[in-house]
Amino acid sequence: MTTPPESTVELMNRLGAAAVAARPALAAAGTEQKNQALQAAAAALRRRQAEILEANARDMEAARRKGLTPALLDRLQLDPKRVEAMARGLEEIAALPDPIGGVAAAWQRPNGLRISRVRVPLGVVGIIYESRPNVTADAGALCLKSGNPVILRGGSESRESSAAIHACLLDGLRAADLPLAAIQLVPTADRAAVGHMLANMGGMVDVVVPRGGKSLVQRVKDEARVPVIGHLEGNCHVYVDRDADPDMAREVLLNAKLRRTGICGAAETLLVDRGGAARLLAPLVQALLEAGCEVRGDESVQQVDARVKTATEQDWSTEYLDAIIAVRVVDDVDAAIAHIARFGSAHTESIVTANAATAERFLARVDSAIVLHNASTQFADGGEFGMGAEIGISTDRFHARGPVGVEQLTSYKYVVHGSGQVRR
Repeated sequence: MTTPPESTVELMNRLGAAAVAARPALAAAGTEQKNQALQAAAAALRRRQAEILEANARDMEAARRKGLTPALLDRLQLDPKRVEAMARGLEEIAALPDPIGGVAAAWQRPNGLRISRVRVPLGVVGIIYESRPNVTADAGALCLKSGNPVILRGGSESRESSAAIHACLLDGLRAADLPLAAIQLVPTADRAAVGHMLANMGGMVDVVVPRGGKSLVQRVKDEARVPVIGHLEGNCHVYVDRDADPDMAREVLLNAKLRRTGICGAAETLLVDRGGAARLLAPLVQALLEAGCEVRGDESVQQVDARVKTATEQDWSTEYLDAIIAVRVVDDVDAAIAHIARFGSAHTESIVTANAATAERFLARVDSAIVLHNASTQFADGGEFGMGAEIGISTDRFHARGPVGVEQLTSYKYVVHGSGQVRR
């Protein structure tokens, strides 16, 4: 008798049950055992590089046939440098302090009770992502280091690449004698798998992290019946103050906008202080245009170059993820702060200035997950923060904010030591 094929619901429930079963062993795993798995996985990435690139080539060919945008193709593409970066990321995560069991605070009460707040894993993490196959390695490694079983659901565009990378992570788990269910990859492109994870796996999945475009993140936030960590948009700003060094402003701006236009930390709006516009605005606009970036500006910006297009109200709140930028002249730092508060997405903002007082005002009053002084917004990345890698950037105010690394994937419990105390 032929066994009927497993339905998507049955598949997801099986993955969820396996992840729950893996929780005790992973939570109890020592630092050396987890690090052994990560180092072995890094070695497997290097050893299997040719297989990974062949799988990625198949994904890229299919993506081109589907007409994916250049920004999405850039996110999907792997090369030897990017594979090596994944391997180094795993080694950097292995080198991080183990957060599990760490004491965040400790104190003693007058009655002699000794209380400590101790870090513990969050639980089973579900990660839903689109065309960036490196997320498979980053997310799997971060969850492993923080003691959380993870169910990875990559996009159909990166299916073969993600499977090849996942095989390397499994090599690492085997080498360290850890349960293979600690890092699982959903093997179907059926969109129902996402819906079931979000709405019907509350007893198995403890938190969901979306990493992708606005439509994916919005769907996750709308449908999830478990907590969600993530951000909806990356509408990031660079504010060039009247006291900015012109050369520094140019370098920071071009990097923030054009290094990689398709990432969430790419700058989408340039704000220029009116007090410095006479010497700063035209060179910045011309540098953008000469670098191949479309500029959409207000009246003041249009006057400096005929190639500038008219900015609409919608441009100020648009995440382009492309070589397009909106440019506005504002009265001062307070006007820049007000603009960001109105139109920004609370992701990442940068001020370029030599005035320390102005910088501190900006950094203190801009309510975004990441604020920078004299540095590119493209540093909005867990690896650049010394976290080895990240699952994503969170703009939430509860639990985690900014890059989500190993520490942000933990919760805590209170451990209380007594000597026979009873409450009267």
